[in-house]
Amino acid sequence: MTHQPGMSALTAADPEIAGLVEREARRQHDKIRLIASENYVSEAVLEATGTVLTNKYSEGYPGRRYYEGQQVIDQVERLAVQRAKALFGAEHANVQPYSGSPANLAAYLAFAKPGDTVLGMALPDGGHLTHGWSVSATGKWFDPVRYGVRKETGRVDLDQVRDLARRHRPTLIFAGGTAIPRTIDFPAFAEIAREVGAVLVADIAHIAGLVAGGAHPSPVGYAPVITTTTHKTLRGPRGAMILADAEHGKAIDKAVFPGLQGGPHNHTTAAIAVALGEAATPEFRDYAHAVVDNARALAEALLERGFDLVSGGTDNHLLLVDLTGKGIGGKPAAQALDRAGVELNYNTVPFDPRKPFDPSGIRLGTSSITTRGLRPEHQPRLAEWIDRAVTAAASGDEQALERIAAEVHELLAAYPMPGYRA
Repeated sequence: MTHQPGMSALTAADPEIAGLVEREARRQHDKIRLIASENYVSEAVLEATGTVLTNKYSEGYPGRRYYEGQQVIDQVERLAVQRAKALFGAEHANVQPYSGSPANLAAYLAFAKPGDTVLGMALPDGGHLTHGWSVSATGKWFDPVRYGVRKETGRVDLDQVRDLARRHRPTLIFAGGTAIPRTIDFPAFAEIAREVGAVLVADIAHIAGLVAGGAHPSPVGYAPVITTTTHKTLRGPRGAMILADAEHGKAIDKAVFPGLQGGPHNHTTAAIAVALGEAATPEFRDYAHAVVDNARALAEALLERGFDLVSGGTDNHLLLVDLTGKGIGGKPAAQALDRAGVELNYNTVPFDPRKPFDPSGIRLGTSSITTRGLRPEHQPRLAEWIDRAVTAAASGDEQALERIAAEVHELLAAYPMPGYRA
């Protein structure tokens, strides 16, 4: 088996790097990949990221560049913008942010001043670093106020969001995060933001593909600013976008360039355009719904095996599992699962008494396994492997982990991976 597209020139020029790429491709092929922020891109997206577009520097925007020779690049970026607007029904799109964190920083630069109050979800409850957490620049340069989830339900406490917004009158309110297994109520957030005069920023980095495929409600029409990465459920390259209404679009563009970045990564822009084109197809719509079906089936199977799921289940691609009742921390469990051929990440859970680098939970996502073709009927077996691996980790049974890894490898042999072929 070998990486696709082929790497003959790379192999000849730098066999050491080529060998590492091949090893990584094989690793991705052989593992049940349940990291919620990862996916497999198509070979078309892979090809786009490796084109001569990487040679071109293009500060500015189409028709308004600071370098000559933009005749083709302008067409590439315009196509990506048009596809983003059409796919999400947005009035404005910026496809230049290098990743999700700069995309969120652009919202701060566009609509807030240092020291302004921002309201975001607390990191341990499922929020993101750039929503005002203390170790982030956003928590150091702004005055962060944090909301969380209800202890009894594990769901966002909208009463708390409203109370905090009325009390602190934030300039920005962030809705969304990195470990939210339930539907985000964008209309409710919009009502709160309107009441206090805040700009609502919907961070849909995790659920953008589900939104595009109609498997999660859209924030368009509720949040005037929407940030997202382009990988995860959207199944594109490592990049980002910002969607906005017409009123807020110009400020966003100025914040991205020249406010935060220089020239965009044109090869990534092309790959984003390819992924957006794929996401506009009926097949992708089926995929988005299949991601949710798989997540719900996996959640049900884990619950039957006695696992404690934050909020009791999932509405999207993501599951957050509290392992306290299993007598093991999230970190040793995640490391043992990796040895067993099941790749996921350890994660804090709401009201976690343990430290962030050694938390109580694990986070799972079904985007990658759905791309490989796994279906709801496979999820009980995945839950069995997870259960057996967690039990083996608690008892130090390495042979049991090796047996699981062999079973995983046997199953995955029947499900091809984009980018790696026999």
